[in-house]
Amino acid sequence: MRKATLTLLLSTAGLLGAAGCRHAAPAAPGPAAWKLDESRLTAPIRFQASDLDPAKRPCDDFAGWANDRWLAANPIPGDQTRWGAFDVLRQRSLDVQRQLAERAAAAPAPSGIERIVADLWVSGMDEARIEAKGLAPLRDRLAAVDALGNGPAIAAWLRDVASRGENPLFAFGPEADFKDSSMNIAYALQGGLGLPDKTYYFAADKQPIREAYERHVAKVLALSGVPQAEAEARAKTVLAFETRLAGASKSQEDLSRDVSLYYNPVSPADADGLTPNFPWTAFFASQGIDAPKTFSLAVPSFHAEVSKMLGDVPAAEWRTYLRFHLVDDASPFLGRAFVEENFDFYRKTLAGQKELQPRWKRVLGAIETGAGEAMGQLYVAAAFPPSSRARMETLVANLGQALKARIEALPWMSDATKAKALAKWATFTPKIGYPSKWRDYTGLATARDDYLGNALAARSFNYRWAIGKIGKPVDRTEWGMTPQTVNAYYNPLQNEIVFPAAILQPPFFDPTADDPLNYGAIGAVIGHEMTHGYDDQGARFGPTGLFEQWWTEEDAIRFKARTDQLVRQYDAVEAAPGLKVNGRLTLGENIADLGGLAVAFDAMKRAAAGAPDPKTGGLTREQRLFLGWATVWRAQMTPELLKVRLVSDPHSPPRVRANATPRNIPAFAAAFGCKAGDPMAHGGEDLVVIW
Repeated sequence: MRKATLTLLLSTAGLLGAAGCRHAAPAAPGPAAWKLDESRLTAPIRFQASDLDPAKRPCDDFAGWANDRWLAANPIPGDQTRWGAFDVLRQRSLDVQRQLAERAAAAPAPSGIERIVADLWVSGMDEARIEAKGLAPLRDRLAAVDALGNGPAIAAWLRDVASRGENPLFAFGPEADFKDSSMNIAYALQGGLGLPDKTYYFAADKQPIREAYERHVAKVLALSGVPQAEAEARAKTVLAFETRLAGASKSQEDLSRDVSLYYNPVSPADADGLTPNFPWTAFFASQGIDAPKTFSLAVPSFHAEVSKMLGDVPAAEWRTYLRFHLVDDASPFLGRAFVEENFDFYRKTLAGQKELQPRWKRVLGAIETGAGEAMGQLYVAAAFPPSSRARMETLVANLGQALKARIEALPWMSDATKAKALAKWATFTPKIGYPSKWRDYTGLATARDDYLGNALAARSFNYRWAIGKIGKPVDRTEWGMTPQTVNAYYNPLQNEIVFPAAILQPPFFDPTADDPLNYGAIGAVIGHEMTHGYDDQGARFGPTGLFEQWWTEEDAIRFKARTDQLVRQYDAVEAAPGLKVNGRLTLGENIADLGGLAVAFDAMKRAAAGAPDPKTGGLTREQRLFLGWATVWRAQMTPELLKVRLVSDPHSPPRVRANATPRNIPAFAAAFGCKAGDPMAHGGEDLVVIW
């Protein structure tokens, strides 16, 4: 099931949970006795001058000029829904992880994290054993659902499964308190929907998807043992049930553009009054947590509706909803019929993926979810050279100085607000490559013959670890991504920028490339994450991560006028014929893109001051920086995935990012000789400058 998560920050700040503790990571990645087989690794993309399309002009369509020849020669593979710079690098990361998992599995007696990785790998790759077990691993859970007779029994069941990290209705876990970012409190978020966004339940143009979802629900129920005719009737019940939940939910646009929706501190007793059929005092007790003075009951309308439904929805309808999601959630860990049905709707119908991914990729995905930092330790030791970390530290420092200079020179911001912005700048914390302390997985029991059991054990272990943080100080050494993740993020509650090891490779970070390409790629990524501290939501958090108003009223008005201008600009952009970008949904990422590329350009100019331009390959230093940017956003996606992303993803599509950001940077037009009126040269009132 596509559950809600407690990743409050990555939805607005990414570039695209009492078991265990953490222990110190090595000062440099560990043993070098074993080396990767480079012949089994996908080669990353690098910018080549031969990629440029002489039939196009950079001032008309920069993305097309820089990327279309490569895209035409590299169609989306059948087991993917998009293909480009990120995806090629993700493939390379998976190639590395596959070798590490195979090595762990082949060891005579693996222990510690190697044993966990080996057990998950071997059990997941044993398709014959999984097939032979059929639905047996879920029999007891299904019987428990079938026995639910009334609202109180259902509420008790929900509390019980939540204590194992299997909550089908809402996400629950720790996050820093918006008003005291040094302490973790509990957050309860909305959830319970199988479709990507609440709008899918109501929009007329989503009717075909709703019909396909209803067929999917019926097939899953039939696979679980419900007679076909009955399964088809009960599928309508599930859709109606979720439609009611959707009516009380917030959209992805709402959540991404108003981070305050996550923060609604209430006492458990007051929450009980809002949700009498789902008392929170009982919930905290069932999770083994001391009832806090307050916790955040985010989107209270959703939780109030769940309480009403526990009182007025017949138990039989609840049983149908819970049975479907129990089996649907487990389907990737069951036999072929379940796997193929899960793929057919969620990947093929919703996202346009033509082929099921090979089993080894899917099993690595399960390892990432269940024991990602265990794999991360192995990944860092094998694939992350210390030299990359050192060079990144230099780049981060250079980008930081360029951002500071831009803030100091802002013509539209008062000195009072600038002082606060610079105070925030001074407290940025960069994290590069991998954590300074690793997760301790002691206590996670796994086996080589139980794939679903391993997945559920890891889920329970991780949940207990997470909720053990509630009411305790924030551990600032923790990461929200694993080292093998090709991405980066900004966390406003800790005012930190984070760059996992896997993204520090070409085309983002290339030790063999010249500085302009690296500044346009990883430099702009660094600037992007820094600028998230000042996007429309990041700017609502102060230097110490507190949710506070640090702007003068006049500056806040001026800031909103500029961001509204950017919204209107992106609203007018077509991502495909007849499909426009949602400028409000993507505002935070668009602000970060604009600031990030501008800061990267300034940093490159500062680093090259006084040095002659070598004009590599006939291209100037400035041109190569912007081509580094375009290469990062070299990607294409299926039409089906594009439609989903335009509704649910706070990032603009890659081609839009490659084109729309440079249009607002006059240095781009100067670098390529673009004239007034050219599509890539915004000027006058059309030019948006924020940071």
